[in-house]
Amino acid sequence: MNWTERRERLRASVNGERCVYPASVYDGISARIAAEVGFEAMMFAGSVGSFSVIAAPDICVLTLTEFAQQAYRINRAGSLPLCVDADHGYGNAMSVKRTVEELETAGVSALTIEDTLLPTAFGGEEGQLLSIEEGVGKMRAALAGRQDPRLMIVGRTSAIGITGVEDTIKRLKAYEAVGVDMLFIAGLKNREQLDAVAQAVTKPLFLGSVPEDMMDLDYLSARKVRVCLQGHHQFWAGVQGVYDTLKALREGTKPSDLRNVASADMQKKLLRQADYTKWSKEFLNTK
Repeated sequence: MNWTERRERLRASVNGERCVYPASVYDGISARIAAEVGFEAMMFAGSVGSFSVIAAPDICVLTLTEFAQQAYRINRAGSLPLCVDADHGYGNAMSVKRTVEELETAGVSALTIEDTLLPTAFGGEEGQLLSIEEGVGKMRAALAGRQDPRLMIVGRTSAIGITGVEDTIKRLKAYEAVGVDMLFIAGLKNREQLDAVAQAVTKPLFLGSVPEDMMDLDYLSARKVRVCLQGHHQFWAGVQGVYDTLKALREGTKPSDLRNVASADMQKKLLRQADYTKWSKEFLNTK
């Protein structure tokens, strides 16, 4: 499936009536698993990019090049539409334009640009926001950097946990007026906040992780939420699995006694062994 088809699939989903939970992924194998178990879309977060690519905390030390390259690897192996968290666009509005160009080339189907002041300034505090005017400039630059109109540009804000609902609505309305395709809200704490935002804006909503008592697809769908994240637990579950396996081996456990190892059949399926065997016979005349 090419990039255009994936982008069209995501747009069709967003233009529909139901919210989806995308699979949080970080590499080719996780992308394959997401499709195998039935997810409709994937999410590659900036935080997970930092964890998986450079083993660093989510403090904006990952570069655009590193992030875009990993997004491409995920897309190359996967088959689902990929949404990505492009943070602040790796700089000012000019950098945002470049970010969109690189991620579009990497095959993503949707990307978020946020209005948080990143990275943390010298002597400053975490969680500071850009002015609305600068945020609008970034959204305009993102739209200008897009070549394929099917690629979805998502305006993101964390204002609801910093300056409150009123400022959040003001920011989202400003980004909506510029022409972004969706609006991302990070840091929602309760239904009252979502209800207020959903009534004030018209664009489809994309939510960061929300409290579990809000994880109701009927409720979210009725509030124009079309994508909602479930966190990135699978990454840390994988980390724990690697840690436990290496520790067991180091302590003398026999490989045959290890638990929770993917079966040979699963390995072959996820690696598409049958396809490579077929291609080898066709192109290399192997037996």
